[in-house]
Amino acid sequence: MHDLVHDLAERVSKSRNLHSLFPNGEVIDLESNLLNFKSLRVLNLYNAYIMELPISIGNLKHLRYLNVLKTRIKTFPKSIGQLYNLQTLKIAYQLEEFPREIANLINLQHICFGRYMKVPSGILGQFTNLRSLPFLKVGKEPGPRIEELSGLNQLQNTLSIYGLENVRDGEEAQKANLVEKKHICKLILEWKLDRPSHKVENEDDVLKGLRPHDSLEFLAIHEFMGVEFPSWLLLAKNLKHIELLGCNKCEGVPVLGHLPSLSCVKIKSMENLTCMGSEFYGDNHVNCGNGSSKEARPLFPALKTLHIEEAHNLIEWMEAPTEGGSRVVFPCLEELTLIHCDQLTSAPSHLPSLKKLVIQDMDSGGMPIESYGMWGDLLVCRKGCWKTTRILHI
Repeated sequence: MHDLVHDLAERVSKSRNLHSLFPNGEVIDLESNLLNFKSLRVLNLYNAYIMELPISIGNLKHLRYLNVLKTRIKTFPKSIGQLYNLQTLKIAYQLEEFPREIANLINLQHICFGRYMKVPSGILGQFTNLRSLPFLKVGKEPGPRIEELSGLNQLQNTLSIYGLENVRDGEEAQKANLVEKKHICKLILEWKLDRPSHKVENEDDVLKGLRPHDSLEFLAIHEFMGVEFPSWLLLAKNLKHIELLGCNKCEGVPVLGHLPSLSCVKIKSMENLTCMGSEFYGDNHVNCGNGSSKEARPLFPALKTLHIEEAHNLIEWMEAPTEGGSRVVFPCLEELTLIHCDQLTSAPSHLPSLKKLVIQDMDSGGMPIESYGMWGDLLVCRKGCWKTTRILHI
């Protein structure tokens, strides 16, 4: 009996000093156990079979990390707001509404929640120590407004902003203060596809107001219904990847040819795009080389992958302007993909580094690619039909 009492006392003593708890999917009675775990720093309930968090969760004053992903929890107790030292919070995606008490957790650095969670306005903007935010879905009242991003200048890595149709104008967009978020390397900007026509009136100004820091490396613009892209792209000297999807009202592509780090361009669903010419190459924005040298700098000097899809009205893809001399264009382009560019009749003929060419679903009435420059010497139609995918490996 003495040994049993000793073992029991020893187990209780160890649990009181426990710093991390990982149930690993097992059923656990938190209500009766948390009182013994007051020293916990990490509580990882990922995939644990639990229906709710007990009120006693608020007693874990030292807790830094709480993960309830893939649990059956649908609501949080109000005592969640007492975890003042919490730095990481991962919320189950089926949680019905963002708990207002979380606004008290001013030391939060990382937060994770589902895209369809209802987030009240005025909460996210209080977490000025945040390093990671899964997304901001701009809503109508009482949903979050884009200005809640204003003071979150410690955000890192990826930032996704959805619901941009709910941003009124460029002045409101500037309140997001993206230009000060120098640790963001990937930015996704998305408008709702099926929005009323009156929602697209100020989209040019909204996108101009969402200028990011110059350190940005990846930019995606989805379902933008303005007519032109912003001039701040001229300054994106560190941009490596740009993705333009569903920008159907834009009649031209942004100025990209001069960007020194750009390695991948993806363009899809631009119905009003008819010509890719000087604005694409950005010839007017590329300075000459060393001092008095007349040799112009290369255009698209680092581009390796170019993907153009569903540009149904694109007719002409012009050669780069040479201004009477020679100019290096696409020196590193290795992979070119053209899909559903039905009316394309011309394209640049000199792609010295091309290794893979994919042409899919191009009408035979368009560009006779089999006889067009170097492409004609290398391209083979596998099935004798334009309505197929043809892949060329050089």
